[in-house]
Amino acid sequence: MPGIVAHRWLKAIGLALCAGAIIGTASAAEPAGRVAKPSISVDRSTQCIDSPEVMRRTHMDMLKHQRDRTVRQGIRGEKVSLNGCIDCHAGQGAGAAAGSAVGSPQAFCETCHRYAAVKLDCFECHQPRPGGAQPARSQADASPQARAAQAAQAFLDAPAARTGAAGARP
Repeated sequence: MPGIVAHRWLKAIGLALCAGAIIGTASAAEPAGRVAKPSISVDRSTQCIDSPEVMRRTHMDMLKHQRDRTVRQGIRGEKVSLNGCIDCHAGQGAGAAAGSAVGSPQAFCETCHRYAAVKLDCFECHQPRPGGAQPARSQADASPQARAAQAAQAFLDAPAARTGAAGARP
């Protein structure tokens, strides 16, 4: 009987040592499953409309509020606008994201949204490049909603062609 008890003690001590070794090596290494924080380059020559902390938490609410004011009340050119964001945050480098807020892992918007695992759907309708430049994809590749939004925007952007039409806006 004493041999069985000693054998159990040896097993328990061996298991404890193995568990300690496994836990020790796991805690010394980089935590498994951690995603590296995004490294984004921001043009610091201009001042953003608010601090980075506030923008990280509330930019989507600001943009939704401005979207509602623009769509429902026709108010444009306010402090918060998607075009203003794109003008500053579109990529300046070379490659797929050059001049675009999306399109590569280094693109400003796409980098943070991928890190936060948040769907970036602004650019299903809006152009991701400053000045309304066309994206690299063709019109045929765009979703039906994006094509409809582009057609509506083209209509709104061409008031000179409609000046003779009844009910045209100035």
